[in-house]
Amino acid sequence: MIYPIYVYGMPVLRKEGQDIDEDYEGLEALIADMYETMYQADGIGLAAPQVGKSIRLIVIDGTQVEEDDEERSELHDFKKIMINPHIIEEEGEEWEFNEGCLSIPNIREDVKRKPILRLEYLDENFDFHDEEFSGMKARILQHEMDHVNGILFTDRISPIRKRLLNASLKAISKGNTDVKYKIRFPKK
Repeated sequence: MIYPIYVYGMPVLRKEGQDIDEDYEGLEALIADMYETMYQADGIGLAAPQVGKSIRLIVIDGTQVEEDDEERSELHDFKKIMINPHIIEEEGEEWEFNEGCLSIPNIREDVKRKPILRLEYLDENFDFHDEEFSGMKARILQHEMDHVNGILFTDRISPIRKRLLNASLKAISKGNTDVKYKIRFPKK
């Protein structure tokens, strides 16, 4: 099942996701549906709040990224399911990269993030992992971790840039955006 992507202005995007356990009803189907939703929207990462679920669940798949894109070639074999992910450490000198988001369609901005990320998480079998990621993998995971923590990438840009985007963000929250995937926006 393809879910609509919740867009800017939806309250669930501002809530911190809750940890879940193995008894979370319909988890296997939700994971499959999140992948299907992400692929349909041409994304490489999707967090549960983006489909209206206030839980700590992330799916990632960088395998469809073009191998000849040098900055992203490291993502070619990067596919993960992360349940209850938590950041343990971020380190290194911040670097800037132009980010976009399925929940904030047609807007891209430069965001500074640290290049090394250490996460603890459970996989789809509820096996524990303590893993370090770097470069583009770290950046994608930091972006998705923001979602499960109730943060959007626009929260990480300068106040001046955010003010300049205000009209566009309001338009998105009203459903006035041109995308090729289903969206869900706040109702009046």
